[in-house]
Amino acid sequence: MAFQQGGGGFSGRPREMHKAICGECKKECEVPFKPSEDRPVYCKECFAKRKDGGR
Repeated sequence: MAFQQGGGGFSGRPREMHKAICGECKKECEVPFKPSEDRPVYCKECFAKRKDGGR
């Protein structure tokens, strides 16, 4: 029995995206999780910069 891979989540539906403001550059971005007030959210570019330069 073969399984077909779906679009974004486990159920094959597209992922629900949530609007957020980047904690670094302050641009509006979308993230695949519900942002919480106690942790900053980063856009794709700032997240990559932090990941690469965080060592």
